[in-house]
Amino acid sequence: MKAIEIATYGAPEVLRLTQRSTPVVKAGELLIQVAASGVNRPDVLQRKGRYPVPPGASDLPGLEVAGTIVEGDKDAMAAAGLAVGDRVCALVAGGGYAEMCAAPVEQCLPVPKGLTDIEAASLPETFFTVWSNVFDRARLQPGETLLIQGGTSGIGVTAIQLAKAWGANVIATAGSDDKCAACLKLGADHAINYRTQDFAVEVQNITAKRGVDVVLDIVAGAYVAREVSCMAEDGRLVIISIQGGVESQFDAGLVLRRRLTITGSTLRPRPVAFKAAITKSLRQHVWPWLETGRVKPVVYQTFPAEQAAQSHVLMESNRHIGKLVLVW
Repeated sequence: MKAIEIATYGAPEVLRLTQRSTPVVKAGELLIQVAASGVNRPDVLQRKGRYPVPPGASDLPGLEVAGTIVEGDKDAMAAAGLAVGDRVCALVAGGGYAEMCAAPVEQCLPVPKGLTDIEAASLPETFFTVWSNVFDRARLQPGETLLIQGGTSGIGVTAIQLAKAWGANVIATAGSDDKCAACLKLGADHAINYRTQDFAVEVQNITAKRGVDVVLDIVAGAYVAREVSCMAEDGRLVIISIQGGVESQFDAGLVLRRRLTITGSTLRPRPVAFKAAITKSLRQHVWPWLETGRVKPVVYQTFPAEQAAQSHVLMESNRHIGKLVLVW
């Protein structure tokens, strides 16, 4: 099969088209003929040597795919209501940048009715991540207010839509007025240009000094102190990326007085059973929203798979709004 490998750690041009053996399907897995592969920030980190591959996972980048089932564990597929020939999308721990990809059956979902494979390939990584962190860890409730850092990232466009569909109020930050407008178009109630405004001050103004109930943070670093300062009592801060650095200083007194929770997670190394629970929640709660159009994929640009390097250049430029997808 054709695949995109990381020849050596470095700049985007280290991604190269190669030939690899087709994956051998294990118990509990199925094999997907890949039509499209999602591109995500962790792929960039892996390319740079800053995101180790979990034990047993493929060294090929790529954490989400969509395509057609060609073979697999029949009992496991039957239990999941899947069969050879079905169109599915899947979350994988690696190996997504390839024409064929093995995936745990329990991490596969049928392509939502009405969606293309390209649209479906843009779903798993961000939808699993947002559901696990915003809804499971942070326990966002209808009527509560969520602050999303990076509202036009893949995570951001997903979090805005899911939170609104859930009945929450949404404040999103973005790096330009155009991106703020995109957040509002996706359903955010308020959008803050973090380059021209202090988001902590704006959040206090928007909430009449009450603060937000949940923060989804992809920055960390110096942002944490400002986030703590604009959280409501019993607020929950979830850190899922550290683009702003690993060191943070914040007012621990506010954490005590407001009974705040600061937590975080990484999804890739978690076991199949953990991800299987998210699969069930997505199928129950989110897939109906996708099929009715209440929640929509946001694909900014597609690339032929052999142009994976160009997709990473765009990813690192931060010019995009939503997801980037490779097409096979």
